[in-house]
Amino acid sequence: MTANALPSTTDFDQRYDAITRRDPEYVGTFVTAVKTTGIFCHPTCRARTPKRENVEFFATAHEAIVHGYRPCKVCKPMEAPDETPGFIQALIEELQADPSLRYRADDLRRRGIEPATVRRWFLRHHQMTFNAYQRMLRLNRAYRELSAGQSVAAAAFDSGYESLSGFTDGFRNALGTPPSQASAATVIHLVRLSTPLGPMIACATEQGVCLCEFADRRMLETEFADLRKRLNAVILPADDNSHLRQLDRELQEYFAGTRTTFETPLHTPTTPFRQRVWDELLTIPYGTTRSYGAQAERIGKPTAVRAVASANGQNRVAIVIPCHRVIGADGSLTGYAGGLARKQWLLDHERRIVG
Repeated sequence: MTANALPSTTDFDQRYDAITRRDPEYVGTFVTAVKTTGIFCHPTCRARTPKRENVEFFATAHEAIVHGYRPCKVCKPMEAPDETPGFIQALIEELQADPSLRYRADDLRRRGIEPATVRRWFLRHHQMTFNAYQRMLRLNRAYRELSAGQSVAAAAFDSGYESLSGFTDGFRNALGTPPSQASAATVIHLVRLSTPLGPMIACATEQGVCLCEFADRRMLETEFADLRKRLNAVILPADDNSHLRQLDRELQEYFAGTRTTFETPLHTPTTPFRQRVWDELLTIPYGTTRSYGAQAERIGKPTAVRAVASANGQNRVAIVIPCHRVIGADGSLTGYAGGLARKQWLLDHERRIVG
């Protein structure tokens, strides 16, 4: 079996280093083919790292298959990276339809589901246990009812709480405010989305999407804190938000190559300068790039290149606000919060589509 040659030794070294570290930033940007076993894997596969001389890399699973490789049964590279398993997706949909439901360990076992498996999945993908996720969905429902004028007692019992004191304590502990003051804050709805480049976290208010980041973004908690402060908000798992549904659909179309512009409403509270920079990012045509210097000139601040670059890096709505289309004056990729491998993939993807 022979592979399409990689552009340089450096590219091979970068990819091999990525698979030894199981770096999630490279998920979706290439697959690893192992000559001795005839299989190909995601960069984050848990199987033992193969020796350098037994490895070749392909841009897509299709290329690997054409060259005679078969998909790994451990990481399942033919499926979307970190795609939600069907049995967990069913639980999520049932809870979103009726947040007052409570699935305990025995309930899961009766459905043939191992509770520890569910717990580990929620810890990995939502940074909370399954029980905590259920509790947050109940609080989300209660929050909406309180904001609509429902009494504290009615909201508590409608959401599945068995005591008013338990509801009050849980509400205050989770959201930092008593139920009686719920209407004073904004709700930010949060979901996890699957993409070919790995899972993304998306948030939206009733006005529009305010965050869309790769789940391994190092500054994610800082961005959450900034949004909570700017909007006097609480962040809760989404049970229903039309903007997030629209975003999910449009992202799928973008990755499929059938969408070049986004129509999802945005709600991006920030400083006036950052907003000006982010608005200018939206004017960069699909499939093209601009330098940071050109961006600074377009907003009337030709000497503020560093400030523009900083504001560009603080963009919270990846892909939709296309900060990946800004590159260095010398054509280098420079920084990208989702990782340079993803930035290169996005630029290559758009260039392929426009021809």
